[in-house]
Amino acid sequence: MDGNVLELRNITKSFFGIKALNDVNFELKKGCVLGLIGQNGAGKSTLMNIIGGVIQPDAGSMKLYDKPYCPEGPIDAIKNGIAFIHQELNLFTNLSIAENIFINEFPKLSFLPLIDKRLIRKKTKQLLESVNLDVSPDTIVERLSPGERQLVEIAKALSTNANIIIFDEPTTSLTSRETEKLFGLIKKLRAEGHSIIYISHILEDIKELADDIVILRDGEVVCKGCNANLTINNMISFMVGRDMDQMYPEKKSNPRQDVVLELENVSQKGIVANISLKLRKGEILGIFGLMGSGRTELARIIFGLDEFEEGTIRVNGKTIDKMKPEEAIKNKIAFVTENRREEGLLMSSTIADNISLVSLDKFSKYIFKFIDSKYMHECIKQIGDALKIKCHSYLASQAKSLSGGNQQKVVIGKWLMLEPQIFIVDEPTRGIDVGAKYEVYSILNELAFQGSSILVISSEVEELIGICDRILVMSRGEITGEFARHQFDKEQIIRAAFRQNVETAV
Repeated sequence: MDGNVLELRNITKSFFGIKALNDVNFELKKGCVLGLIGQNGAGKSTLMNIIGGVIQPDAGSMKLYDKPYCPEGPIDAIKNGIAFIHQELNLFTNLSIAENIFINEFPKLSFLPLIDKRLIRKKTKQLLESVNLDVSPDTIVERLSPGERQLVEIAKALSTNANIIIFDEPTTSLTSRETEKLFGLIKKLRAEGHSIIYISHILEDIKELADDIVILRDGEVVCKGCNANLTINNMISFMVGRDMDQMYPEKKSNPRQDVVLELENVSQKGIVANISLKLRKGEILGIFGLMGSGRTELARIIFGLDEFEEGTIRVNGKTIDKMKPEEAIKNKIAFVTENRREEGLLMSSTIADNISLVSLDKFSKYIFKFIDSKYMHECIKQIGDALKIKCHSYLASQAKSLSGGNQQKVVIGKWLMLEPQIFIVDEPTRGIDVGAKYEVYSILNELAFQGSSILVISSEVEELIGICDRILVMSRGEITGEFARHQFDKEQIIRAAFRQNVETAV
């Protein structure tokens, strides 16, 4: 590790008079992984956009290899050897791997103005070998798994001779095996002399990968130093500005005996088998399972997005023969999906439009169904304020302009407008920071206290132990364990997920 490859000095940026970054200073060393962390809205994206030439700072300066660096656009960053691996991958899924890698500049034949397809395939094959991806350069991207697409993005970055690679939440959609493979590649890149900025909300990953850590809070660097000198608790405290000894709010839920949702022997061939469960009023019931266990598929069946062949679903004692989303909404069932960007939100629409989306009937008047805009906007403001959604304006700000935590609040707010009795929440805190997680947990806690019943699906055992009254475990489409709160034990829950014998297994 010899010297700094990138230096930032007093970088400052404001939007609409509000400072997004204030006097940010840090250095990226050659052959190092720098972990960049902070809550949503801390300024990480703004900072990366400045490094990438997407936006210009109001003040401050940057140096690249000890020379002034002032990119006027993303092309400048690429030409200077800086590449981004975004959370939302920038690939054309209908094109081949080779076409994606060279789409910005196709090599041409020396004697004709035609693309040299043979050379493209040869170079692509070499790049894929360098990232340990054993597929044909002609493979269409839509046929690849999320982990394989991630490797294609890295190969694309290497094709530009990037010396600095910035990873933004790279493991959000990856399996544990794909994540392990990605980590091995990052360590290989570091050993080859590449310098890496790694942005993640998963602090354990930061601890495993980073040499140095920079922590942002409210647009300022509140801590920077060697990874070895920081514990995860230290990192959390710097991120949120207070001690976080208690990661989960004090439980307020008080489950009653009334059963609001009951499944009896619900089955769908190849997906779920003989699922029987009861969700009680005011209860937070967790469902844990490994990838492919059938958790999300079960949630989709309950909400009516997918059909089931056998069994019975009852809502408040009433049998629903053919559950459809319209029927679920009519029965005041809400579904916060795992993929909020594609399934939960209209990203280019305003916060107000998103929150009111499923409840327009509530505000329609008279025979012609005119919308009572004044009343609707009052309700939107009440919900937005109650959820503490941080934005410029509920009526003007688009969902895509919000941080991940605030986007999740908008999805929850959309369903709160419906005044649901049953909340199905799939991976409620995926891709959001520790401070925003606490706020989401508090919202679910309060909803249960007020009498709503909540079904929480999560791949994080600690999360379910922290917020649930009871946990069911699924494996290969079946329920393999049930744990009351006094029986919660991480090892036993995981054993049930692997179909190992446990005392509490059903």
